[in-house]
Amino acid sequence: MISVCTYCGVGCEIDVKTDNEKIEKISPLKEGKSSGGELCIKGRYGYEFLNNRLQNHLVSYKFIEKNKDKLPFGLLVRLANLTEYDENFYSAPYTLAIDLCAWKIKEILNEYNPNFIACIGGARTSVESAWLFQRFAREVLNTPNIDNCARICHSPSLSGLKMSIGEGASSVEFDEIYNAEVIFVIGSNTTQAHPMVASRIIKAKRRGAKVIVVDVREIPLMKFADISVILPFESNLLFLNAIAKEMIEKDLIDKEFIKNRCVKFEEYKENILKHDDSKEFFEKLKGFENVKAQIERIAKLISSKRTIFAWGLGVTEHIDATEAVNAISNLAMLSGNFKKGAGVLPLRGQNNVQGACDVGCLPYYGPDYQIPKTIGLMTPDVIDKMKEGEIKALINMGEDILHVHPNLNKTKQAFKKLEFLAVLEVMQNEMTKNADIVFAVKSAYEKEGVYVNAERRLHLSTPLIKSDLPDDWEVLKDLGLRLGDNKEYKTSEEVFNDLKKEVKRFQGATYAKLKQKPLCWPILTNGKDSPILHLNAFSTSDGKGHFHYHPYHIRGEVADLLQNRRKWYLNTGRELAQYNNAAQTKTSEKLIKKYEDDILLINSIHQNEISDYVILKSKHGQSGKLNVKFTSSVRPYTLFVTFHFAKNRINALFGDAHDHKVKTARFKSVEVEIINLHN
Repeated sequence: MISVCTYCGVGCEIDVKTDNEKIEKISPLKEGKSSGGELCIKGRYGYEFLNNRLQNHLVSYKFIEKNKDKLPFGLLVRLANLTEYDENFYSAPYTLAIDLCAWKIKEILNEYNPNFIACIGGARTSVESAWLFQRFAREVLNTPNIDNCARICHSPSLSGLKMSIGEGASSVEFDEIYNAEVIFVIGSNTTQAHPMVASRIIKAKRRGAKVIVVDVREIPLMKFADISVILPFESNLLFLNAIAKEMIEKDLIDKEFIKNRCVKFEEYKENILKHDDSKEFFEKLKGFENVKAQIERIAKLISSKRTIFAWGLGVTEHIDATEAVNAISNLAMLSGNFKKGAGVLPLRGQNNVQGACDVGCLPYYGPDYQIPKTIGLMTPDVIDKMKEGEIKALINMGEDILHVHPNLNKTKQAFKKLEFLAVLEVMQNEMTKNADIVFAVKSAYEKEGVYVNAERRLHLSTPLIKSDLPDDWEVLKDLGLRLGDNKEYKTSEEVFNDLKKEVKRFQGATYAKLKQKPLCWPILTNGKDSPILHLNAFSTSDGKGHFHYHPYHIRGEVADLLQNRRKWYLNTGRELAQYNNAAQTKTSEKLIKKYEDDILLINSIHQNEISDYVILKSKHGQSGKLNVKFTSSVRPYTLFVTFHFAKNRINALFGDAHDHKVKTARFKSVEVEIINLHN
């Protein structure tokens, strides 16, 4: 049986052997377009969560206790159908859970108004469910407050690219890596986060491509790099502007492309030449003097050769993330790489975060990135409003906010103020523990639906095993019917056909065509897709590429280096064997053996002053007990840790600092104190 992996944004095609409604083995699909015929360890072994998934719809004891005196008689008598599940929840028949949820939503709408409700989630489920979720929010609940987990990962990629080239997505498919002469990777631990993309980069290197890897620490991909750049924390924009300045000063730009295809260049040039964002700046930073020479080499390489620029959360999880993404786009325009069929490749993290954004699960974009009538609240604002008592109810679909979002102490306080929390989930997690009602829904391996990966490719997921649980869209449809909606869908295909009326970039896709092969949007009505964008024109209103200059603002480690100060700074990321909140992957014996707990990396020079176990503390909160590993892969006074396990409370260390434009949290740098623990 053929389907698509449920994990990262690569969207690998999988070949699955089942027996007696159980997955026996997952193998790579040899002719897989996105996977390249390969599969990582999560794709191969990360299916065992199906043995530990939620099977029951749940209603909390506290919900019944708080509401039993207000329940209408018809619902009150049906409470006899609740059965004890554990110390906090009843198990409920589906229709009772739906009716209780709909009743509570109506009560909140009657007592307050739609702005007191928010909906968050949608990047871990199909486009059908994501589209119906935003429709449920906007048209059924009449609330503009709809968001998804792009808020904590790649929202800056969307905003930074939109302002320059008009489309907040990859300009190339993954296989164009093989045609690239240079692959420029910044802020992406690609071998760990997107292994099948890393595999292509390594193969391209062996075929003769040059590889540039930029990060704040030594990462495995640097073994294959021609140029490995280690930067101070929070200096991406400085570095990218310095490359652009070098290209302009040394006349390494594609003047014809800029003249014919771009606008605002002269203003951009004037600003960048007069500002201090330059290669010489790095000579002021002790230990980073060699970056100047590396900038000179990089500028020459990308100006003359076909270059793909790839990046991950090491770029987007900063306060100037939108500006840094925009600076990457500037480099691709300066070098004329878009006309060569190359350009930009943001490496999206979730299996359908691209699709969730495409279909409108954002507060400031509706389906197909149309501006909605009313702009809603972004997730950080929703949490603030919850804390202030101005958001009373939250409908959450597949996003573990109480684990993966920043400033956990504040976030947990905010959730305590909610009157009602409904959660649609596959696995138990921090959100289900705190929910009033939990709907157990089908996983990607149990349902049919479309997912859009990081190269804009639509894959049709097919059910590998049977499940009597509802899909996310079915829960939303049933809630909608009880709240006055008239949309009665019978299948996910019906939902897909309806959403295509609004999402024009999917227009030529059908389930029948996607069963034959996955397709990159925009897809024409004749079924022809678009693996490469922007060859002849950009997606902006005037078809031009727009240059914008954003100066770097000195802060954090860079400021400390200039003043010769020493402080501890923490950086976070993923490990290959686990995935995000680890709710699914930690149930796999093979995966948990590979990586069973978050590990704090510290430079070996500190071995005599740091214990084997520590707690990290910031002004926002403190972590749990962390196991320390001493290594040379991180610099002195810098730290790295994964965030997979909730008990370690890594995100309690991060505050509200976020991207200026789209409020993606600054997860890649926070000043911390180390507290030694003695065994």
